[in-house]
Amino acid sequence: MSHLKALKLTSAVPARATIDPVLRAREKMIATLTEQKQMAEAKIAGQAFAPKHIVRKKDVDGQRIEVEALKRVRQGWFTDGSGKVFFSVRYAGKAIEFAKDKNAIEVGDIAALPAVFDTLIEAVRAGELDSQLVIAAAERGRLLRKPV
Repeated sequence: MSHLKALKLTSAVPARATIDPVLRAREKMIATLTEQKQMAEAKIAGQAFAPKHIVRKKDVDGQRIEVEALKRVRQGWFTDGSGKVFFSVRYAGKAIEFAKDKNAIEVGDIAALPAVFDTLIEAVRAGELDSQLVIAAAERGRLLRKPV
């Protein structure tokens, strides 16, 4: 006990890093748009897009290990009956509305998709979609909460 008396004992907790929810939503949207841009560029070039990420699994001994696995990425663009390409931004499982009843961007040709993604990434960085992202995240949070 004489060794512990030489130390200054106190009650302390580490400070939690508080990240602004708007900044977090922006970062998530930028990461998603960047991934969509990479997928579009691969499709234009005629290559396969196969991103990987680290997952944790249990091995045969029951130990947790990290393994690299293919990441499932859903394509955000679609074509209509006439062959026009449209892109719909989704966040928290819901399509984002850019204006009243306007939830998609008309791209026209698939070759124009990377430029649209660049424009959207700059719009997100400038904060032009903050209100839509916050609303979508709040709705998602309400859906995930268990009723009391």
